[in-house]
Amino acid sequence: MAAVDDLRRMIADATRIVGFTGAGISTESGIPDFRSPGGIWTRYRPIEFGDFLASEEARRESWRRKFATDAVMRNATPNAGHRALARLVEQGRMTAIVTQNIDGLHQASGVADDKVIELHGNATYAACLDCGERYELEWVRALFDQDETLPECRQCGGIVKTATISFGQSMPEIEMERAREETMACDLFVVLGSSLVVYPAAAFPMMAKRNGARLVILNRDPTDQDDAADLVIHDEIGPTMSRAVGVN
Repeated sequence: MAAVDDLRRMIADATRIVGFTGAGISTESGIPDFRSPGGIWTRYRPIEFGDFLASEEARRESWRRKFATDAVMRNATPNAGHRALARLVEQGRMTAIVTQNIDGLHQASGVADDKVIELHGNATYAACLDCGERYELEWVRALFDQDETLPECRQCGGIVKTATISFGQSMPEIEMERAREETMACDLFVVLGSSLVVYPAAAFPMMAKRNGARLVILNRDPTDQDDAADLVIHDEIGPTMSRAVGVN
């Protein structure tokens, strides 16, 4: 496939690559895209962050939904796409993976935490909204399974929530700044499995392009930024990246 050969050459020519991943890379691990038709966000009204803070019932409903869908994410494993990016990080060619995903599969593939920039947080653990203390989901579930007891921080008594960014919640400043710095420093920016419709995260590809980096978009469906890209591939991520990087 000529496009894969082009991608292989662009990777070989680059000295500082940033990967930008969306739901499409994780659907190949069996995690559904919640925004797609039939996804959870088309069946249930999202719980706004303000409602979560203000209402105990909203917090209970949030935890009900979390535990009703958690098995899918908990049982998912990294696929060939994740492993290909992990290889590029291991080689020192990919300096960061900026991700819109909340499943922790990049870390599970062997990428160090400090190389993964999670713009929308991480759903594999919880944290106190006041002091930031981390809590494992098993502890929260043990409490909730008794009589839907809501978790409170054992350090400060604050509200405990999955460590994700909810609708209406501010984007994480540190992660956004790190993503901007990596984007401005790269010479190749590779989008994998993002529809590029969720802003402000979707602004990073064009930021890289305007700064002189080459832009690759690998996604099953067309995006609004395809016309600006140096290379566009509409195909599955795992097989494509495996061939381009040379991993199984």
